[in-house]
Amino acid sequence: MNRIRIFIFLLTMLTATSTSAQCPLTNTAFTSGEFLSYNLYFNWKFVWVKVGTASLSTVSSNYKGKPAFRSSLITRGNGKLDKFFVMRDTLMGYVTPTLSPLYFRKGAEEGSRYTVDEVWYSYPNGKCKVNMHRQKNDKSHERSEKTLDQCVYDMLNIFTRARSFNSAGWKKGHTIKFPVADGNGVTTALLKYEGKENVQGDNGKKYSCLRLSYSEWSERKNKYRQYATFFVTDDSNHVPVRIDITLNFGNAKAFVSSMKGVKTPSSTTTK
Repeated sequence: MNRIRIFIFLLTMLTATSTSAQCPLTNTAFTSGEFLSYNLYFNWKFVWVKVGTASLSTVSSNYKGKPAFRSSLITRGNGKLDKFFVMRDTLMGYVTPTLSPLYFRKGAEEGSRYTVDEVWYSYPNGKCKVNMHRQKNDKSHERSEKTLDQCVYDMLNIFTRARSFNSAGWKKGHTIKFPVADGNGVTTALLKYEGKENVQGDNGKKYSCLRLSYSEWSERKNKYRQYATFFVTDDSNHVPVRIDITLNFGNAKAFVSSMKGVKTPSSTTTK
């Protein structure tokens, strides 16, 4: 998993799996017109420096003539980050009104590389089929497909679905395993609940949050590797407020800077 993919995936990752492959779920978390902004920071010689921004928007749309939600995520590094790592990513995803994934696209300029990932979803015979495509930096193409008996997600569409999860009854140590698709395959990840904390965003507000850690299976080490800890509001909106990320070249953090068009005011904001 490359550096920016870690940030995007962790920003959009919080879910529980289901025995139904299509996994229809009632949307309780957002409405059309929501816009979330984040500031990105990097620890350079023990000093936290702002190195970029990210924004996520969700609107009502259509996909192949049927109603859908369309989400767009844009990440941009500034000149300070460009010294270490160029970051210019644009992602788009569609889900049904019941939050089942339909399509995902990611165009990523990361370092000296530019790649495009796409995933198409279909649900034959109660299963989930994913057709995957990757355009590599050398303009060559890879294509594959896979059919699973369980829900499959991607790094963007998981966000729109996962925010309607129900964490009631979770205790510290509660762990969830789930599959995630990108342009060249399906991987396995773990989400672990680690309790609650009050966390302040870059918007000057403090929120009561659920604290979770994210790990991904490493074939090379034959075990799960933890990549980050992140914090999501403990209310019906389930907005990520802060993300702590461990990178190969240092540590990074993301803090929410604004929330516009959020479905319900956060009842867990503290002064």
